[in-house]
Amino acid sequence: MEENIYNEQEVGIVKISDEVVSVIAGLAAAEVEGIAGMSASIVGEISQIFTGKKNVSKGVKVSVENNNAIIDLYTVVEYGVKIPELAQKVQSNVKKTVETMTGLAVSGVNIYIQNVILPKSDKEEAID
Repeated sequence: MEENIYNEQEVGIVKISDEVVSVIAGLAAAEVEGIAGMSASIVGEISQIFTGKKNVSKGVKVSVENNNAIIDLYTVVEYGVKIPELAQKVQSNVKKTVETMTGLAVSGVNIYIQNVILPKSDKEEAID
């Protein structure tokens, strides 16, 4: 593994912040079809309004100890998706992406469905 190569050469230390892992996990979750978005806290939504910055890590909580990560994702799904299948796809994609990009072992990806987005009706689309 590449981890061993870095340790053998004693080049230095690589530290990855929880925020970076959160961004990677949030983007990996958003790649899965059926995820409408991530759910943020009220504070996160307000800060996004005032700063104008899009918070890619919203709705993601990461806990890292001893090169082992546990990731909690608070998601919003599209109406009509099969939630168990969607959750499994998200868990798999997030685990694979975080492990590949960071070298951390992901021991858990917990999915919390916070909301379901209903499709717009034809009348609403005609008005828009």
